[in-house]
Amino acid sequence: MSIVERTAHWAQPLLNLPVVRRTRRNHGLEHATIHVLAARIKDLRMAGRSDHNGFVLIGDVPTEQVEHAVRDALRRMRNGEHQLAVHPNCGTNLVTTGFMTTTAAMIGLSGASRREAWNRLPAVMTLVMIALVIAQPLGTALQRHITTDGDPADLEIVSVKRDDLRTPLSRGAIAVHRVTTRSS
Repeated sequence: MSIVERTAHWAQPLLNLPVVRRTRRNHGLEHATIHVLAARIKDLRMAGRSDHNGFVLIGDVPTEQVEHAVRDALRRMRNGEHQLAVHPNCGTNLVTTGFMTTTAAMIGLSGASRREAWNRLPAVMTLVMIALVIAQPLGTALQRHITTDGDPADLEIVSVKRDDLRTPLSRGAIAVHRVTTRSS
């Protein structure tokens, strides 16, 4: 049993709180939906964010395609395709990588003057590269055991609604789909 699995086992009381469990299931369904959409749409560019009431998908995709993908993803997860809950571009991976590389750099540079820091640069770069190699499987394990749940259980899709948002820094509207779910 890996350290992530042991941590998840120890954290079960927290991970099984209704609000946390629903958020983890929605996070898994969000990833599964993006996997389904990516298989259907070449060069899909999409981001998402989950909460206990569902998730948001940001990306220019027709609402009908999002709705079909959400329903297909839920069906597939219920049929045992739990691995769809894990996605390589998840924020969990990004945070894990950022944490690991920053920690490696801090360790490599701790106590060094500016001059010593330059001399340590090859060692620090090596530590950061090792951290990068470790971070990828660690982020995936954190997703699988802590931040997502591949078993949707009684999760139901309530609605899929699109909103086009305009922001000062964007050229046009940004498509945002809110997928609302419920669970008993």
